Amino acid sequence: MGEASIDNGQSILTLNATIIIYGDAADNALAIQMAEDIASIWNEPKAIVRIHHQDLILRFQIDGIYQPDIKPEEIWYNDNPRLNFFRVEEFSNLDISFVDGLGSNTGYFKIANLKQTATTSAHEYGHTLGLDHPSNLDIRGKGAPGIMYPRGTLCDPQYQYDPNIKPGEKGGTLDPQWRRVLQSDVDDLRLNKLSFDERGKAVVGEFSSIYHEKHG
Repeated sequence: MGEASIDNGQSILTLNATIIIYGDAADNALAIQMAEDIASIWNEPKAIVRIHHQDLILRFQIDGIYQPDIKPEEIWYNDNPRLNFFRVEEFSNLDISFVDGLGSNTGYFKIANLKQTATTSAHEYGHTLGLDHPSNLDIRGKGAPGIMYPRGTLCDPQYQYDPNIKPGEKGGTLDPQWRRVLQSDVDDLRLNKLSFDERGKAVVGEFSSIYHEKHG
């Protein structure tokens, strides 16, 4: 989730968001790293969004905060669209990181996923902006994988865990470190369809507002 803001004078569309993490595996360094990973990967393509017949450069401004003592009420009753809340733990009942639906502002991250590759944070943040996994998970012959392709996707050998393994076998699927944000991923956000107010601001996503207890 985030707040989009138009600067017509500079021809820039900024998406502002803050990642707030809590949980036993969370710390200040991780919060900063997650924010930097999201911003770096989503800003990499220098994507263009056309709004009201004007081409705008899309920029992601992401902050990271570690809040170990956060209370459930702070998440339940938050009405700031920039704030996203994620619990980070060693163990997840689903054995993966997840957010609470497309266009949400809460979720539960497994620390091993975050340490594996910087694209985990960027991928999950894409879900909070409303993006789903693509329906076609066989992208052999189509080049670099977009950010929303999940583990298990069939891809060209150079993007596999092991380029020498037969596609579909263990090691023969997408290594998520190679995922990148493409202009097509930004197009899928449909930011040109947002309802901007008189200040040039609009909300991206919705409030899921779920406080997660630690899985056991």
